Amino acid sequence: MIDRPVVVVADLVVDRFITGTPKRISREAPVLILRYDEERIAPGGGANAIANIAALGGRPLPLGIVGDDPSGQALLGELARRGIPTEGIRVRAGYHTPTKTRILGGAKGTIKQQIVRYDIEEALALDDGDRAHFRTTLGGWPAARLAVLSDYGYGVVEPRTVSDLRGALGDGQESTILLDSRYRLGQLPGVDAATPNEEEAEALYGEELERAPGTTVPGPAGSLERIHRIGSELRQRLGMRYLLITRGSRGMVLVLAGRSAHMPVHGTAQVADVTGAGDTVIGTFSLALAAGATPVEAAALANYAGGVVVMKMGTATVSPEELEAAVRSDEIPLKELRWVES
Repeated sequence: MIDRPVVVVADLVVDRFITGTPKRISREAPVLILRYDEERIAPGGGANAIANIAALGGRPLPLGIVGDDPSGQALLGELARRGIPTEGIRVRAGYHTPTKTRILGGAKGTIKQQIVRYDIEEALALDDGDRAHFRTTLGGWPAARLAVLSDYGYGVVEPRTVSDLRGALGDGQESTILLDSRYRLGQLPGVDAATPNEEEAEALYGEELERAPGTTVPGPAGSLERIHRIGSELRQRLGMRYLLITRGSRGMVLVLAGRSAHMPVHGTAQVADVTGAGDTVIGTFSLALAAGATPVEAAALANYAGGVVVMKMGTATVSPEELEAAVRSDEIPLKELRWVES
């Protein structure tokens, strides 16, 4: 998957981690006081999907907006340090780059636990200058056949983005636009595929995937057929070629025309941290497709990558060596897929 270009239009976020060692309980209030240890940042939101593509040896081509604030400058520096081009990222004066700050505490030598998180958030509306910048940058890049829309609801991804990308990538089965949207899965027509999690798919459909109306618990009998039916209806409603529905500890479901592949979770169901796991999934899925994998093969690799990254603390990426080791240790996703057909 080395050096395959993938255009990523993304809401760029900074994930900031501040860690400390417990010192005492405050006398003024029942508040834990930490002694500061260190602080680090990581690409978050759509920037994490970009970082995952780069970590696997791909060539992400990001389009997005950051502010002229310290968070925005730090994110640009971190992306550049990872060898990711930043000319497609526009700096907007006065804009506060979305930043998620997590405070973690724990004794020396132990895994630090998250105590609280606070977010700096500011939605934006693209102007004609932003759109022109994206189109000009896109035209100056090498030809790509695959693009990702990473929509966290901050305003960079909009419906007209799809038509702009389609014009740059070209029509037909050889070009693909993937969507990862937390809030607008059904509001961005024209994309080829999407990677919703189970909750997002259920919210759009209006029912739980496993649990039939009128029942209290999801039953194993018929549940795969129900997920296939609902997934197929969603795929047709959205006008997409396929859907990859992530289900946490229950693996993934790849919904194709007329059939669905159910993949068990890779590794253990006991995870360390799910922060950014969805970004790893779409990063791996998109890069595999760009490298010529079939949707089933790409989904299997994304399943492996997701199983690896949830065993890491904080916002993280997966290396080619880690992905290869996971594939070699467990071939279940391709050998024992559970297919349900219409």
